[in-house]
Order: sequence, then C-alpha cells, then structure tokens
Amino acid sequence: MVETAGGGPQDGTAEVLDRPLPDGVRRRVVQIVSAGFGQLTVSELPAQLRQFARFTPNRRAKFAGNAMAAALETDPLFRQRIGEKLREAQPELAGALDSGSPPPAADPLDVAAAAYVLRPPGWVKLVTAAGEEARRADAERADEEMRAEVERLRAELARAREHTKSETERLRGELETVRKEAESLHRKLRSALSDVKRGEAALRKLQGEMETVRAEGQAQVSAAESESRRLKARLGETEAALEAARRAAREGRSVEDMRVRLLLDTVLDAAQGLRRELALPPVSVRPAETVDAVEPGRMTPKDIAARALSENDPAILDQLLALPQAHLVVDGYNVTKTGYPQMPLEKQRLRLLGQLAQLAAQTGAEVTCVFDGAELAAPVLLAPPRGVRVLFSKPGVTADELIRQLVRAEPPGRPVIVVSTDREVADGVARAGARPVASAVLLKRLS
Repeated sequence: MVETAGGGPQDGTAEVLDRPLPDGVRRRVVQIVSAGFGQLTVSELPAQLRQFARFTPNRRAKFAGNAMAAALETDPLFRQRIGEKLREAQPELAGALDSGSPPPAADPLDVAAAAYVLRPPGWVKLVTAAGEEARRADAERADEEMRAEVERLRAELARAREHTKSETERLRGELETVRKEAESLHRKLRSALSDVKRGEAALRKLQGEMETVRAEGQAQVSAAESESRRLKARLGETEAALEAARRAAREGRSVEDMRVRLLLDTVLDAAQGLRRELALPPVSVRPAETVDAVEPGRMTPKDIAARALSENDPAILDQLLALPQAHLVVDGYNVTKTGYPQMPLEKQRLRLLGQLAQLAAQTGAEVTCVFDGAELAAPVLLAPPRGVRVLFSKPGVTADELIRQLVRAEPPGRPVIVVSTDREVADGVARAGARPVASAVLLKRLS
C-alpha cells in the first residue's frame, strides 16, 4: 500500500470527517446499516444493537437509527461487516469507489453513504462533496419554491387589487344610496319634529284644561265630604238619643229610682275610700285564734328550726320548683362557665340542656335557658330538648337584659326562679318579684 505523510497506509481509515455528517447522507447510511443488519448473527452484532435483531428493517431504522450510526462510527469490526454486506449488495458501486472513480450517474447521497461505510481513500471528500451537493440542491429547491411563492403572492395581490377596486366601486354606490336615504329621512324627521311640537302645544293646552276641571272637582268633593260628615254627626246624635230612650224604656226606672241608686253608690264609694285611707285589713281572725297553743298536725318552733335549709342547699331549688306553675329561668353561660369552663361553648350548651331536660321531666316546671347571642359567629343549629325553651339574645341585647324582660313579662304572684351568679342580675330580678338562686346550687342539684 501507499504510505501517507503520517506514516500509515493510505486506505482511508485514517481520514477524519471534521464536520457533522449531512442529514441526507446520514439517512442513507442508516438504511445501509439496517439492510445489512438482518444478515448478521446476534453474536456478530454489537451488544447495544442486539435488542433490535428481530426488528424489521423499517422499524429498525426508525427506533435504532441513532444507535446504529453510533456503532458504525465507533466499532470498526461492525463497520467492516456492514461494508462486506454492502459490497455483496452493490458490487459495481463498491468497485467504482475502490478505483477512485464513482459513477457519474449515481446519486451523490448514495455515493457518499457508501463511501462513509467502506472508507475508501478520499471518502471524506466524497461525503463533503455530497453534503455540499445536497445543500446546493436544497438551496435550488428552496429558490424554486420561493420564486413560485412570489409568483403566487403576486397573482393573489393582483386579484386582491381587482377585488378591492370592484368593492370600492360597490361601496361608493351604496354610500350614494345611503346618502340619498339619509336626506330623505332628515326631511321626514323635520316634518315629524314639527308635528311633535304641535302635539306638545295641544297637550299643554289639554293639561291646563284638565287641571281646571280637577280643581273644580276637588272643590265639589270637599263640599260633599263636609256635608256627609255633618249628616253623619246628626245621624250619630239621633242614634245616641234613640239608644238612650230604648235603654230607659228597657230598664223601666223612673227618675226618682235613678236618684236613689246614685245616692247609694255615693255612700258605698265613700265607705270603701275610708277603708283604704285607714288601711283596715279584712276581718279574718277570730278571738279564739289569738290563744297560743299547738294545734293537731302543726309543727312546733323546735321542729321548724330543725328543718331550716342553707341557702346553698339544692333542696331549696326542689321546694321552689314544687310550687304551682313555677318557672325556672337559667342564665346559661353563667352556669356552664361556673361548672365546666374548660369545655367548648357548643359542648357546654349541649351538656347543660341535657341536664335541664331531665330536671324539667322530674319536676314538671317550665324551664327557659338563656344564652348570650353576642358570642355567636353564625346562627346555632340546635334542636331544643323536650321541656326546655332555649333563647339567644338579639344583637345589641345582653343575656342579662333578656332575663329581666322574661321576669317582667310574668304576671305578679307567679313563682319565678332565676339561676345566675351575677349579682346585678340577682338584684334586678329580686326587685321584679323573682327568686334568685346561685348557679352553684343548680349545679349541685343537677349532679
């Protein structure tokens, strides 16, 4: 072989392509590798390509193109085997490349791809020339496409100009027609405005006449109403006199009888006024009842002292609730925050209402539980238990004020028991006639 300047054989293997392989050449190289790939055994394939051994040529070229191109570049033995398969498939092209004179009629891309696989002397020039030829062909094809596109755009521009010209003429005709219609409408509008002005003048005249008629009618209505009121008054007087005559005839009393009855009523009223003035109590005590003694069934002072209860004794609450028609009013949060303040407000309410329901069932008393509505962020969805009325105060009204309203609403003499530790509430309800009880007493009774 002929030695190169570097001292190696001049067979083309030492030549190096100093630029990327052109795309057209690379596609032809992948097709050559894919065609010769199927003629090799699995052991003859590089390890990274053995997984594609069962693929069809087209599918292999599609999914393993990059891997085959990389193996052809880095694995000389694989390249030599593919080159042998290429020589068997295209012996004329391979012989022409070996002789250094590729056939002139052959596709430059096929020549460059075969030269890249076989690596004859001067293959780099062939690949470079093929890339330049492909780029030149692409440029000529792009130039042809651009000239065709320019011609097409010129034709479209001419058509657009012709269309614009005809459209302009049409719009001018329409504009002239619209202008004439506008002038006609203006004339009609001026005529209509004149008619409107005449109508407004006639309307104002009619309104003036209507106002005059309305004023006369109102004056007549006022006179009729005055006459009607006078007649109604006379009718009322007549009816009153007739009723008095009927009543006198019905009672059948003479004037003298009426004077005697009037005198008797005067004497009775004077006697009742004297009793009120002297504050005389009604006679209910008899002399025999003033003697000190112990009657059968009554307790002695010693027994009464033995049965006295403390103010904090829950039995007091039972005695109060045993009174007829007793009404128990509970300051809800005052009781729950005294007994179990660590619980959330919702659980405090549920626990207290459950216990009050049991108390109402045991005693039969009316029970009302009042909560302060100012601490609520939203309406409370709560089903009141049986026997317990649940109320929340309105915005701007405290639970204390709501309790005082409930006490004032009760008739005098009805036993009302208010449970609250708040001294202001207790004093207020006591002045209204209710019986205050501390929250601790109710908690002891409920527990």
